[in-house]
Amino acid sequence: MYPPIEPYEKGTLEVLASPTLIHSLYYEVSGNKDGIPVVFLHGGPGGGVSPKDRQFFNPDKYKIVLFDQRGAGKSTPTACIEHNTTWDLVADIELLREKLTVEKWHVFGGSWGSTLALAYAQTHPERVRSLVLRGIFTLRKSELQFFYQDGSSHLFPEEWARYIDPVEPSKRNDMVKAYHSLLNSPDEKTRLRAAKAWSRWEMATSRLYVSQDLLEEAENDSFATAFARIENHYFVNEGFMRDGQLLEEQSIEKIRHIPMIVVQGRYDVVCPATTAWALKTIREGSGPEYGPFTIHLVPDAGHSSREAGIEKKLVEAADEVVEKY
Repeated sequence: MYPPIEPYEKGTLEVLASPTLIHSLYYEVSGNKDGIPVVFLHGGPGGGVSPKDRQFFNPDKYKIVLFDQRGAGKSTPTACIEHNTTWDLVADIELLREKLTVEKWHVFGGSWGSTLALAYAQTHPERVRSLVLRGIFTLRKSELQFFYQDGSSHLFPEEWARYIDPVEPSKRNDMVKAYHSLLNSPDEKTRLRAAKAWSRWEMATSRLYVSQDLLEEAENDSFATAFARIENHYFVNEGFMRDGQLLEEQSIEKIRHIPMIVVQGRYDVVCPATTAWALKTIREGSGPEYGPFTIHLVPDAGHSSREAGIEKKLVEAADEVVEKY
């Protein structure tokens, strides 16, 4: 990772979502004012950015753009799920690009950030120099089923017991739907308990070796509320897209020319490697019309971008694309 740096510009992007609702999106720019632009898309949805996210990029070569998506991080209203869909966020990225007078940029995203990166690239392929993606997630029903219903539960039984505890046994056949009711309960204690349990499940399973810092983050009222509420909102609505839409042949065809590097933890149980492999299978091709595609399966890592092997490959990928594209 590159040394810590501070932004040279901070601001808000005001989005009129409805006559009564304005989403105010926090953004920041760091690195080289005259560098090659890159936009960082955070995970969750609802996770927000952190200062360390700047450190994936060479500050001498990149103009580094970070922003908090609707309802996340420093964006307001906090934890707001109104007018908050995948396609709203795609439109926000375009508005931010225009505000910053960027013609074309590299797009870098992990987990939900990879979902959003693919959705954005497929909508605005002419604005994307390259895609660097981690922990591929495409919101297919099978992916949600594996992590939130029957899959990772077999590997983390003690954490699964914590996760299902707030839900009545009769409602555990659809955990995403059950949590949707809890997270939107009129009772504040019920909402907060559910938010912390939902958030802990992901924090406890994100790394090959569990991070105490992540577990503590899941206990933060503000973070847990935004993270759980927005994530669940997206998942109960199946990402506001067709099942498997991002991996459809016609969708991939739009981005075949875009250089792409995928970094995937071998033991990722949040976004298992099968989805990255599905992307590889449909994305690869031969001939001058196809952009280069590389996938790195990191042998000693789970899902988190903060694991050493994944950090290393992501930095190398960012270094590679800024030189080549």
